[in-house]
Amino acid sequence: MATTIEAEIKQEKTVEEVKEDQLEVEVKEDVVTNQEKEKENEVVKEEKEEEVKMEVEPNTGVNFPVQTADGKQLDAMGVRKKRVIALNVSIYGFGIYGDNDKLKELLKSKFEKAPENPTKELYEAVIDGDVGLMARLVIVFPGLTMNMVRKNFDEALGAMIKKLNGGQKDDELAKRLMGDARDSIKLSSGSVIEITRLPGYTLQTKVKDEVISTVESELLCRAYFHLYLGEDPLDKNAKEKFGAAMLSLF
Repeated sequence: MATTIEAEIKQEKTVEEVKEDQLEVEVKEDVVTNQEKEKENEVVKEEKEEEVKMEVEPNTGVNFPVQTADGKQLDAMGVRKKRVIALNVSIYGFGIYGDNDKLKELLKSKFEKAPENPTKELYEAVIDGDVGLMARLVIVFPGLTMNMVRKNFDEALGAMIKKLNGGQKDDELAKRLMGDARDSIKLSSGSVIEITRLPGYTLQTKVKDEVISTVESELLCRAYFHLYLGEDPLDKNAKEKFGAAMLSLF
């Protein structure tokens, strides 16, 4: 009888030991799984941090991603100012992005070697080329309306189109940039407008991620980017930074 009881106790201990071993294995597996998840989370976190790497435009404090989702690189930043009652008021910060691989090919096809400094010919090669460019505008002026933006672009583009078109006006072409943008669109501080030159001399405008116009026109493309890279740019420092970025491609 005593032997039977001892055997049962021994069997119970064996069962408990097996359970403890199983529990230890499960705990170890959980630890390994958690460690693997932590590593995965760290990798994802690092990738996200890499994806959202930003640079700050110092005059406005606006953050610009150093690279867009389609691979364009941030080549320059600046600020658009407007004179209002004897004051220069910041309207929006902007970043100029380029398809730098294609820009490198373009510039090397135009120049045997890199100029010592950015030249008029270098800027014009970029302005006239059928290569991806984008201006990302981030509104900083409170109370800005779509109507105000439309009027500003209509005037600036209208004058530039006339200049590039041998003195001939084309106000209708200028107005197509903002296309069907509704006056009811609210442009609070931080609102984003993106104007992109796509292949085939096509200019696409997005307001708060909504495509409002797509216009195929070499003249309109040239006129628009003349505003940033031409002889009388919106921000001289931004133009010079862009020129330096282009020289670095050689």
